[in-house]
Amino acid sequence: MKVAGFTFIRNAVKNDYPVVEAITSILPICDEFVVALGNSDDETEQLILGINSPKIKIIRTVWDESLREGGSVFAQETDKAFDAISPDADWAFYIQGDECVHEKYLPTIKKEMEDNLNDSKVEGLLFKYLHFYGSYDYYGHSRRWYRREIRIIRNNKGIRSYRDAQGFRWADNRKLNVKLIDAYIYHYGWVKPPSGLANKLRNFNHFYHDDTWMEQNLPETFKFDYSHKNPDRLVHFTDSHPAVMQKRVAATNWSLDLDLNELGKQMTFRRKALQKIEDLTGWRVSEYRNYKIVKK
Repeated sequence: MKVAGFTFIRNAVKNDYPVVEAITSILPICDEFVVALGNSDDETEQLILGINSPKIKIIRTVWDESLREGGSVFAQETDKAFDAISPDADWAFYIQGDECVHEKYLPTIKKEMEDNLNDSKVEGLLFKYLHFYGSYDYYGHSRRWYRREIRIIRNNKGIRSYRDAQGFRWADNRKLNVKLIDAYIYHYGWVKPPSGLANKLRNFNHFYHDDTWMEQNLPETFKFDYSHKNPDRLVHFTDSHPAVMQKRVAATNWSLDLDLNELGKQMTFRRKALQKIEDLTGWRVSEYRNYKIVKK
């Protein structure tokens, strides 16, 4: 069994993406790793080269700045990385620049790839998610956060990154048949100080909206506060972070300025009712699913 990792990245230093941690968190179970390195104006290339692994292959890309609707440029860059994977790879393990896998899950992930290698009904593997917010001590636990997504797919180039690269579908728009596995992706995109999150929102939304929308909603003077996203509910994280993230966690120099007790009060009656159903039964009513789970 051959496994290829892949990701895309641009301006990781400027936007403070833990892309080195992302790559190295899954590198031990990958035989090769493709990085689509976008046209950066910071030291992102030096970051990637500093990993110093013979498994890593860099392809240099130029982002299409005209793609400013729905984050489609992210899917385009994901596909560039996926298409550069060696033809003899069986599985392709995708990870974004603000995601990590805890080392405790690597044996499970590898076993699932081995066990499902020859089962053609399984076209991908579905991961659970922890979305950390504001600090490394809390994660969002509500309907505002997607709880599952595909991160391992067959090395079949008929599979394409979907919409803004959150997940994957077949080129004819059919959803992938996937197996849900007992492993988590730790998402750190919302763990930054307020100034970093303001910068993130401006850079991120540049690939979703035109200049008029940006000026009206995220002007240069925009300042972020942690209630901006309204996470609904945060849960205290009592487990350990991945080993590759420990240095970042230790260097935290800001605090979460948010009244956690006020969060639930902002929820509408409908959201509270639906959340209660999920808490009691595990069923997320009307959940968006960009996949079909295979029962095994």
